[in-house]
Amino acid sequence: MAVTLNPYINFKDNAREALEFYQSVFGGDLNVSTFADFQAAQDPAENDLIMHGQLEGAQGMVIMGADTPKHMEFRAPAGISISLSGDDDAALRSYWDKLADGGTFIQPLEVAPWGDAFGMLTDRFGITWLVNITGAAA
Repeated sequence: MAVTLNPYINFKDNAREALEFYQSVFGGDLNVSTFADFQAAQDPAENDLIMHGQLEGAQGMVIMGADTPKHMEFRAPAGISISLSGDDDAALRSYWDKLADGGTFIQPLEVAPWGDAFGMLTDRFGITWLVNITGAAA
């Protein structure tokens, strides 16, 4: 038996845009279902919002997300980050560069005291990402 841990990100009316952006970053297959697909909208204006989206990206990455309907409280992401790490220098730098588009740098991608290249940024959707490239020179 297997267990998978992956991020599930809540958005406020822009899940489709965010998930399509992450697909442009990570590649892979994106599947989305709207509230209308399951007749689950409590407000007809929310029919086209994403009830569930799942991106299955390269290297086994999975990101899920959904829009928060009006009847539920939306809380902007806080106190959590998504970490990408490994030794695939080219892939991780590519993800970093793409996530940075429209985002804000917290810590530039540079050699950290532990010898890896490390950086932090908040993407255009308010999600904080940490990237650690094992043994890489910045």
